[in-house]
Amino acid sequence: MNVAHAQAPPPQGMGLPAGDTPPSLQQNPASRQPAAARPQANGQVTGGGELPRSAGQEHRVYDLSAYTRYLTQHDRPEQAVIDWILRETGTDVWFTEPFGFMSATRDELSVYHTPEVHQVVAGIVDRFIAGDIQPQVLHLRLMTVGNPNWRARAHMLMTHVPVDSPGVQAWLLSKENAAVVLNMLRQRTDAREVQGVDLPIFNGQTEKLSRTRGRNYVRNVRESPQGWPPYEPETGEVQEGYRLSLSPLLTTNNSIIDVMIKAEIDQVDKFNSVELELPLRNQQVHRTKIDVPQVVSWRLHERFRWESDKVLLLSCGVVASPERQGGSSIMNLDMLTGNTSGRADALMFVEFRGRASENLTTNPIAPRTATAIPFDAPHRGRY
Repeated sequence: MNVAHAQAPPPQGMGLPAGDTPPSLQQNPASRQPAAARPQANGQVTGGGELPRSAGQEHRVYDLSAYTRYLTQHDRPEQAVIDWILRETGTDVWFTEPFGFMSATRDELSVYHTPEVHQVVAGIVDRFIAGDIQPQVLHLRLMTVGNPNWRARAHMLMTHVPVDSPGVQAWLLSKENAAVVLNMLRQRTDAREVQGVDLPIFNGQTEKLSRTRGRNYVRNVRESPQGWPPYEPETGEVQEGYRLSLSPLLTTNNSIIDVMIKAEIDQVDKFNSVELELPLRNQQVHRTKIDVPQVVSWRLHERFRWESDKVLLLSCGVVASPERQGGSSIMNLDMLTGNTSGRADALMFVEFRGRASENLTTNPIAPRTATAIPFDAPHRGRY
């Protein structure tokens, strides 16, 4: 009698259970190698040192000197070109098939990729080297409104645009309608115009504003090494404030503007007290308290594109509305941090005003302010 021998199931990749093998491993079973045959981590030199050309890749060098030679006060201005190319193409294009790479010096951009990708790269590079070399002015105006019902009167004056960031809304307005909406808001008793500020920015470069400060609180109580008082507070600090980053890129005729906006706001809503009863040696109880911070945070990292003769209006949603006055800072955003008794709709108007040399203003020009890691990490928020 013949006995059929059951065949063992094929091994699953990466130790995954049956049915969970990634598609890439299922499609290429021959690529699996026994452990003894795996190449070393230092890589292998390809035959002849030639680059793959399976998708018709081409190597092209783009001259950036027409743009970078004017930015003598900027360190690595070519990084802005790379950033905007990645924003346009996405990062997957450079880390998946077909093979390609991109590298830049102050004067040249070296790209190896398909003709289709080169077409996109050339379009971005052209906006840098053929665009206006003078610094441009972005005007920011920040307001808070106690009730979001301001939209009822302003709705017909604004065109809604989609936003991916949760809780954020955006509209486009003509400059005339923006002035009407501003006048409506100024007439409201629950509206507060925080401040307007002009940001001079070179095309494609990134301007950063930040202001943070520490709020001290009692986070723990420990035994005193001196013995008296029996317990001593252990203090902590929570940082509150804002960090803002903007990078505008204009078309060669200045008719369209792309702006990458990244904002991080952390506000201490309040400190919640917790009562503690700690034992003493005389069988009595020592009563004290610790604080638990209640923090309201808001994040925005989005790219907006609009006609440069219009105004972008952003609503951050109903966030903490501080009562604290005093303190002066860029955009007066100290007013957006601290203890609150309620909430308010935070609004930001973003307007392109053209060349800085043609738009002299009495409003303060915002200085460049260093920001802390991870906001200003080497990857610059791309990943």
